[in-house]
Amino acid sequence: DLHSYRGARSVEVPTVLGHEIIGVIEEIGEGPQRCDLKGRALAIGDRVTWCIAASCGDCFFCREGLPQKCVCVFKYGHAAIAPEHELCGGLAEHCHLTANTGVLSVPEELPDAVACPANCATATVAAALRTAGGLAGRVVCVHGAGMLGLTACAMARESGAEVVVCDTDPSRLALASHFGVSEVVTMTDGTEALRGILAEMTDGRGADVGFEMSGAPSAVSALIETLRIGGLGVLVGSVSPADPVRLAAEDLVKRSLTLRGVHNYAPEDLAVAIDFLEL
Repeated sequence: DLHSYRGARSVEVPTVLGHEIIGVIEEIGEGPQRCDLKGRALAIGDRVTWCIAASCGDCFFCREGLPQKCVCVFKYGHAAIAPEHELCGGLAEHCHLTANTGVLSVPEELPDAVACPANCATATVAAALRTAGGLAGRVVCVHGAGMLGLTACAMARESGAEVVVCDTDPSRLALASHFGVSEVVTMTDGTEALRGILAEMTDGRGADVGFEMSGAPSAVSALIETLRIGGLGVLVGSVSPADPVRLAAEDLVKRSLTLRGVHNYAPEDLAVAIDFLEL
């Protein structure tokens, strides 16, 4: 929302911003019994969260496991106000959910402040971890210690990884000890300190998996530089225009690296996010 407000990303107007949302059901349309993503019946008064993107479920991208890239996707907090859908963002008093929106009941024990980011930040990190595959016993490096990065630290640690996090902001890194990290690295002098720590942890190999959560071109470069041979990099933070990142194709090939981009998430990732927050 701040990116949109500041003009860092384009958005159709007029609109209602607010993409990290929870709410209480006040009305349910007519038709068959509505159920959430876990098959639980929904009722008026239930506290719920819902997927940032509603998709058709039948187009090419939906069938390819990318419902967030549906040809007719509708994204809450991103869409222009339309006659049939005026209340489309979380900063309105009410939000009207369109058809094919994945909805999930929010457990009573989760406070609003914890549950609200689940349908963007936490679910996006869940999608990134799903993309990375099993992390148990892996050395994971998280680049960027904002909300996405710290969430990635906690979820990776819970998955059995040993976690290193790096950032240029010492105040953000100061929070990292609460999120299961083994090492923190202040990235003010290039990658040498990070390389040294990863070398000590991996017998000189480098990170098994890297998650880039800041969107800074320098962080993307650092991720690629510090992966081991055969390592995997998952890029998540690069959602706004930035300077291009130089990539030596020979290095990518000879080190057998894999780079994957993750944007938003699938409905099952929201369910994983809520389950994680319940832990």
